[in-house]
Formats: sequence, C-alpha cells, structure tokens
Amino acid sequence: MLGARNMAATALACGAALLAPLGLPGTGTAAPIPGVPGGAPEFLGAPATPRPVDGVPAVPHHPGLAANGDSGIHNDGWMSDTYVRSGPLGIDTRVDSLLLGSECGSLAFDRAGRIVATCPGLNPGVYLIDPAGMRVLGRYPLPGREPGAMLRPGAFTNFGGGAYFYLDDRDRAIVGAATGHVMVLAENATADGFVLERDYDLTGVLRPGEQLNSVLPDAAGRLWFVAKSNGVVGTIDPETGAIQVIRLGDGTEGQIQNSFAVGADGDVYIATNRELLRLDAGPGGGPEITWRVTYANSGQHKPGQTDDGTGTTPTILPGGYLAITDNADPMNVVVYRTARAAAQREVCSVPVFETGAGNTENSLIGAGNSLIVENNYGYSGPEATLGGRTTVPGFARVDINPDGSGCTKVWTNTTVAAPSVVPKLSLANGLIYTYTKGSEPTDPWYWTTLDFHTGNLVWQRLSGAGPLYNNNYAGLAIGPDGAAYLGTLGGLISLRDGN
Repeated sequence: MLGARNMAATALACGAALLAPLGLPGTGTAAPIPGVPGGAPEFLGAPATPRPVDGVPAVPHHPGLAANGDSGIHNDGWMSDTYVRSGPLGIDTRVDSLLLGSECGSLAFDRAGRIVATCPGLNPGVYLIDPAGMRVLGRYPLPGREPGAMLRPGAFTNFGGGAYFYLDDRDRAIVGAATGHVMVLAENATADGFVLERDYDLTGVLRPGEQLNSVLPDAAGRLWFVAKSNGVVGTIDPETGAIQVIRLGDGTEGQIQNSFAVGADGDVYIATNRELLRLDAGPGGGPEITWRVTYANSGQHKPGQTDDGTGTTPTILPGGYLAITDNADPMNVVVYRTARAAAQREVCSVPVFETGAGNTENSLIGAGNSLIVENNYGYSGPEATLGGRTTVPGFARVDINPDGSGCTKVWTNTTVAAPSVVPKLSLANGLIYTYTKGSEPTDPWYWTTLDFHTGNLVWQRLSGAGPLYNNNYAGLAIGPDGAAYLGTLGGLISLRDGN
C-alpha cells in the first residue's frame, strides 16, 4: 500500500496529467473538466416530487451580507445551509463543468445571478462566472501558497488564505488572503472583473503561522476575523482600519479551523478545537468573551477532520439555540442556549454514527428546530477516494424538542457516503443535496439527494469520474436559477433539470 502522502501525490499527478494538455484557462474560457471514461450508471433512483418543509421560521437577513442563500459557503449569517428556493428535482438532468485548475470551494451569487467564487489551487483567484454558459467573465488573482505546498501533509485540509469569503450587501467580495490582508473586491463597471476597493493589512498584528481563515461582519458592520493558530480573534473598524485582537489558545490548543456565525444582536460564535464561545464587541470595539463552554473531546484526530476538535462552523437556530458537533466517540450533535446568562447552557447532546466510525468536517444544516449532520469519517484527502474507495456512510437528523427540554434523533441513514461536501437543504422541495462517491474503478462522483422527512435516498446523477471531480470539502450551492453548483479539484460543476 502507498502511504497517504504518496497517494495524495498520485492523485495530484493524475489530475495534472489530465490538465497538462489543456493549459490553465483564462477569461472567457468554457472548457469542460476532463474525466475518466467508464461504465458507471448515469442516473439512479427516480425524480423527486416536492415535499416542502413547512413551518420553518425565516433566517433573519444580515444587513451586511448579500441576500440569504447568496452570501457565501453557509448561505447566511446563521450558517444555516438552507435555501427557501428549490434546486433540481432530477428531471431530465444536465451536468456541465468548467475547467479552472483551481477548486472553487466557496460560492456566492451577485444581484444579477452571476457566480462569485474563491478558487484556491493552481490558478488561485476570485472568479466571476456566467452560470448559464459556465464560462469565466473575470478573475482577480489571489496570492497562492508557496511551491510544493500541495504535496505536504495537511495540504487538502487547509481552509485558510481564501477558501472562505463572503459577498456583502454591495456585491463586494471580502477575502482574507494568505498574505494576512483582508481584501475588499468590487465588481468593475463592465462586470468582467474586480477592482481592489480596500485593503486592511493585518500583518502588524498576526504572528508567523497565524493564517487568516475567515472574515465576517457583525450586526453593526464591524469586521471580525479568525486565524488558525493560537485561536486569533480580531475586529476591524471598517472606517478607520483600527485592529484589535485576542488569542484563545497557544499553538495547537485553541485552533480555529472553520468559519463562525454572526447573530442579529452583535453576537459572534466561534468554535476552537477545545471550546465553543460567544463573543461580543466591547466598549472599544474589540472582541470580548461573553461565555465559553468546553465540549466533549476524545482527543482523537479522526480521519476526515482537520484537527482534534469539532469540524463544524457553529449554526444558529431560532429560539435562542446554537449547535455544533463535539469530538467525542461516538460523536454527538450538541445544542446550547445563546443567551448571555443561562441557568443551563447545554440543551442536549445526542450521539450519532458508530463508535470509531463517525465525525464531520462540515457545518450542520439548521432548519427551524431540525439539524442534519453528515458523516465524513475516513476522508484523509483525495487518496481516500481513489481506486473505487469511499468513506464511511452516514447522515442523521436531530430535532430540538418543542419545549426545549432536550433533543430527539428522528432518523439515521447508514448507506449514503459523502466524503467531504458541505450539504444543503431546500425548504421548497424537501431535498437534502449532497455529493457522493461510487465504488467503480473509474472513481465516479454523484450529485445525490435525500428526503429531509425520512432520510431515504431519492436519486443520484453522475457528475463525472476521476480525481478532478472530487469536491475536497467544497460547499454545494443552489443558485437563483434553480441549478446546483459545486467546486471540485478541476474547477466548477453544475446540475440542472431539463426544460
């Protein structure tokens, strides 16, 4: 057997071999992602009949973000991963792809319905993409990683340097770059590129190794940012550029691998690899800890996780609740009360998946009092899905009891394996959208849907085969046009129903 590092290099070599004859694409490109030919079935199951999820309170729109569903990888300030619009039902489906040589991990949509995406990789940048023609309209280059970085351990689980970004209420992309700068990029007048409107230089406050992970605004418009090492949390005054930081940890203790959630009252929720915290801005605008809890932790760095802690960005829910997964074994979905003071902070802790075979590295889907969790156990990188292999299956739904007295596990699916995608839920049709890996030797990848009400598999549609169709932690998105979009190691893919 090859070692994990050598297998990752093999996956990269396979991808590079497919890309080499085509070169790196530029503006105006519409070349498809090359794949591996094979006999995998194109469609499995049957088209869905919509079963809307009724009675779910609307997620409040954050005034500093683009419309709900359009602002970034987790859809809104609450990180709900839900849409009020419908996605594909599986009717006469069409799959398209766009070769970029970079993975579009985080997707947003401007007011005109165009895709705005950050795409780290061989050709890193912020991309403006026409969704109908699947072609590049413009690109603003982002600083890439140093040569050889993608062959190092952990390269495929590094979410810093632009993997996260958000689109604001003025269609500007706000990106925390690998250089320690927060860049504000506006679309130009001809909508064929971006201009740098503002640059906040954080290099004077970040120490070596403190790589930016994510930036978001609070309800007052103040910018918050987090960096991985030492648990750096900071604020930026958007007018003066004044920066204030605190550190929640030291070295490997207190790492922040994921993004964070922002509430309607200036509340900010951040998870480290040891704790969950609520922070609010202090009198001087700097971050102050309002409360903190230590969640259960087995101490294991499980395959599929970026570190030995929770893999979730916190999810805010109606009624004053907040949810993450812990790192116990078996893993639990844990719900807390968000109030500044609470007689009992924890609402429930519900085990999901089997001992020694469960973790997640993706935010929980939050819909009213319901939470959906995906199992990513076994995804150590692209090598985990080569040669017909895939990861441990598992999805589960956990509901908060109406009276807040605890939680109930509603269903568990033990057959569908989604290695690493950020799944999404359409409230309009009741489908959970995910991305799964087939077992055929050609390594096919499938758009996959589950029924929110029952957890049952509904249908699967082949997207392509081979390593360039691996999504490697990218977030699935449903566009204003009703199509589904997802970044892969080769670029961007889409799925839409036929006319």
